[in-house]
Amino acid sequence: MQNQTLIQYFHWYYNETQNLWVKVVKEAAYLKEIGVTGVWLPPAYKASTGSVSVGYDIYDLFDLGEFDQKGSINTKYGSKQEYLEAIQALQQQGIIAMADIVFNHKAGADEVEKVKVRTVNPENRNEFTSDIFEIEAWTKFTFPNRKGKYSTFTWDHQCFSGVDWAEDRKETAIYSIQNFVGEGFEEVPSTELGNYDYLMFSDIDFRNRAVVEELKYWGEWVVDNTHIDGFRLDAVKHINPDFIKEWLEHLDTKYNKQFFIVAEDWNVDNYESQLEYIKLMEGRTQIFDSLLHHNFFIASKEGNTFDMRTILNNTLVEMAPDSAVTFVDNHDSQPLQALESYVDFWFRPIAYAIILLRIQGIPCLFFPDLYGGIYDDKDKEGDVVHVELAILPEVEMMSKIRAAFAYGEQRDYFDHGNCIGWTRSGDDDHKNSGLAVVLSNSEEGYKTMEIGTRFAGKTFIDALGHRPQEVVIDDKGCAEFHCNAGSVSVWILKEAEGL
Repeated sequence: MQNQTLIQYFHWYYNETQNLWVKVVKEAAYLKEIGVTGVWLPPAYKASTGSVSVGYDIYDLFDLGEFDQKGSINTKYGSKQEYLEAIQALQQQGIIAMADIVFNHKAGADEVEKVKVRTVNPENRNEFTSDIFEIEAWTKFTFPNRKGKYSTFTWDHQCFSGVDWAEDRKETAIYSIQNFVGEGFEEVPSTELGNYDYLMFSDIDFRNRAVVEELKYWGEWVVDNTHIDGFRLDAVKHINPDFIKEWLEHLDTKYNKQFFIVAEDWNVDNYESQLEYIKLMEGRTQIFDSLLHHNFFIASKEGNTFDMRTILNNTLVEMAPDSAVTFVDNHDSQPLQALESYVDFWFRPIAYAIILLRIQGIPCLFFPDLYGGIYDDKDKEGDVVHVELAILPEVEMMSKIRAAFAYGEQRDYFDHGNCIGWTRSGDDDHKNSGLAVVLSNSEEGYKTMEIGTRFAGKTFIDALGHRPQEVVIDDKGCAEFHCNAGSVSVWILKEAEGL
């Protein structure tokens, strides 16, 4: 069975002339060739800013680029038909297609309503800072241009627990909506800011059973209409986990299958909350290992003062590897974005070796590392910054190596602060499988490592081409493997080269 490898097939500033859905169709065969088994597609639904939106300011879940809403028919990524063709193209290559699901909020309402609210302390959302008063809020969604096709459900203020804008007052605050299900926010996994239910826009209230049933109906609709294979769940720490469980159980039962699920529970402080979420979800979801990403970011900044023996410490892939989806960066951490923590270019190949060539976790590639990315945006000071994200050739090669050769027992050599390594012994099911990895965040490094007696007398080469010499395995299954300064080398059987 082939190792799983995912890719986030977009970034925040995707701006190529070819729309993304068309690009997916064109590139599906290439993705299979490099070992990708699952593609995370961006939100495909009409957002409040129409065709320029990345997709997280969700307006209408039923508009996949079909209706003239918010100034466009197409989304940023193309039309509904093109989206369906993209999913089909992936599936024809044996690749699962994953939809990005944004359940936390809605944006771009069609009408204002008079809503009873109380303000809360932004630093402690459990603390009310006013009595009940009335504001006009953008909380009514009627989708007039869809005209009731697919669903006649109207979203109003009873469907939301909070907003951050009073239209009549022209004031920003965090307003807790006093609706029929309760006066405060829902209990959610995150206790940051007291209660982190409210994140942005009109915050969906899952205590309203009509909302839950509508979203379960939508789940059936999106599966029936797109035949999607799995879901990436956005911002789960802000959402009642009982709803997520109910929604997933409903689809699993309806279709008699388990969809592939990975949840975004962003945390760079401790792994306990992520382990708690896995427990709450009874292991039903994978979780993005944001803690490992953060370790990569810190290591890339600290250079040779970072102790590489600790690179996996306090990460999800260390504590719960079967639940971890590992990544180097994503659309939130890329330059000029809200959680900017982009791993420096010199360290990126090292980080990718760690997620791609080890046995623990399911790795997720990032679009710009295969395709590059050039864009301009304003920084926090309001200055325009030009960004160029370079293609990393090592990523394609290591992804191929993962699919072909990264199998068998893993032996770790995390015994030096600057130079670490590991071997994979290979197995009988994957021809020429087995490899050795050595990396250094300082000067040139080497490790004497055991790969297994099955390779005695065999010759290994650096598949990345960083080291020109050949290495012959001794009778005990060991050899000395080298890497360049601030670099990584991946040693494979010489007879297996030519990927």
